[in-house]
Amino acid sequence: MENKNNTQLDSSPNNGSLALKIINGLFGFLAFSIGIVNTFWGKPAGFGVFIMLLSLVYFLPVNTILKRVLGFKIPRLGILKILLALFILWSSIGVGELFNKIEVMLNYFQAN
Repeated sequence: MENKNNTQLDSSPNNGSLALKIINGLFGFLAFSIGIVNTFWGKPAGFGVFIMLLSLVYFLPVNTILKRVLGFKIPRLGILKILLALFILWSSIGVGELFNKIEVMLNYFQAN
């Protein structure tokens, strides 16, 4: 008798986890970049450091680390990440005047 498991290719259905990892990585990179701009060309440098620390949520396996270290997980972490992304964008673009800081940064690099 032939075992069907041996003849089939190992192709699990795509549940979108790769796409979510890519999106997390891209937004994490964007948030980290916003943090760098705010740290070096913004008035409160602490705000930039805060944004860089928040960007770690998009790079690290947060629930795995929390479960191992503290013994609990955050339910619905995806929704929390979306809300955190909206906060980062709102605070950086709207309140933090990110585009003005980028202009100052570009002028700094052109002058040097």
